[in-house]
Amino acid sequence: MRRTRVLVVDDSVVARRILVRALSQDPSIEVVGTASNGRIALAKIEQSNPDVVTLDIEMPEMNGLDTLATLRQTHPMLAAVMFSAFTQPDAVTILDILASHGVDYVTKPQPGAGPDATEKAIRERLLPTIKRCRASALSFEATGLTKGSSLSSATNCSAEIATTVKRIDVVVIGVSTGGPDALGQLLPCFPADFPLSILIAQHMPAFITKQLAERLATASRIQVSEAISGQKLLPGHAWLAPGDTHMSVTGTQLAAQLHLDQGPRVNSCRPSADVLFQSAVKIFGGHVLGVVMTGMGQDGLRGCQEVHQAGGQILVQDQASSIVWGMPGAIVAARLFDRVLPLRELGDAILGCVNARRDLTN
Repeated sequence: MRRTRVLVVDDSVVARRILVRALSQDPSIEVVGTASNGRIALAKIEQSNPDVVTLDIEMPEMNGLDTLATLRQTHPMLAAVMFSAFTQPDAVTILDILASHGVDYVTKPQPGAGPDATEKAIRERLLPTIKRCRASALSFEATGLTKGSSLSSATNCSAEIATTVKRIDVVVIGVSTGGPDALGQLLPCFPADFPLSILIAQHMPAFITKQLAERLATASRIQVSEAISGQKLLPGHAWLAPGDTHMSVTGTQLAAQLHLDQGPRVNSCRPSADVLFQSAVKIFGGHVLGVVMTGMGQDGLRGCQEVHQAGGQILVQDQASSIVWGMPGAIVAARLFDRVLPLRELGDAILGCVNARRDLTN
C-alpha cells in the first residue's frame, strides 16, 4: 500500500519543520509539501495531490477556517485535520468548526511548550488521527460508492424488531467526525420522559465537550450534561464523556454509575466507544442498545462485538448521511448491526427499540 500523502499548513517555520520531521519518521507517511497559509495551500493541492491536509487556525492572508471552508467546496472528500493551539475562550469557535465542517481537531501544545512537547503531540495524537483519516478513506473507496450513494437494499433495509429481543436498559452511542452536528439532530428527537440514560463517547479534545453538552441541552427536551465521575444513571438524561477522558459504567444493574479516567488510549482514542460499550455490557448484559454514528476509524467495533454476543441490539448510521463512514462502516462490514438507518430515522428507531419491550422483566 502506498504511503499516505500529507500537506502541512502552518504559518510558523518552526512548527512546519517539527511537523515534517516528526511525520516523516513514520514509514507510512510522505509529506508532499508545506505551506505558510491557506492561500498557498490551496494552490499546492492540485500539484501535490495530498490524502490529508493539516491546518493551523491562525495564519496570515487566509486562516485555517477560511481554508477549510474553501476545501469543502473544491475538494469535499479531502481529509483535513486541524492541528492548532487553543485556550478555553476558543472552545465555542472550535466547536463551530467541528460541527459545521466535519473535521477532526488535535490540540497543539501552547506556545513556549517546546519542540519535544509538540513532537509528542504529533506522535501520540496527530499521527494516529491522520492514519484513521486515510484508513476511513480507503474503506470508503473499497465500497465502490461515491458520497451520497446508498448501501445495497439488503443492508439498508429496516428489519422489524424481533419478538425475542431483550428489554433495553441503557443506550450507548459512539461517534466521531461530524458528531456535533449529528448529535444536534439526534438528541432533540427524544421526549422529556425518555425512560433511560443515554451515554455518549464523542471523540473530542478536552475543554470542548462542556460547550457541546450545553449546546445540545439547549436544543433538547431531555437533559444533556458533560459526565461527572460517580454520577448515578438517571432516566431522561444524556451524558457526554469529557474530552480526552474515558467514560465507563460501574456498579450494578440497579445502581449503575459513571466512571471517568485517563487510562491508555484505545484505538488511539480517549474517550473510546469500545471502553464505554464494553463496560455497559458488563453491567447490563444483553439489555444494551449500541448506536454507532459518523466517524473515522474503527472505534466501537470490539464493543459492538460484545453487545452482539450478549444479545443486545446495534443501530448504525448509514453511509449517505455520515460525514465519514469509518466507524459505522466497520460495524456493517463485520455484520454486527441490527439496522442501518439514515440520521433522520435514527431517533425514531432508538425510541422504537426502547419502547418495544418496556413491559418485560428480563
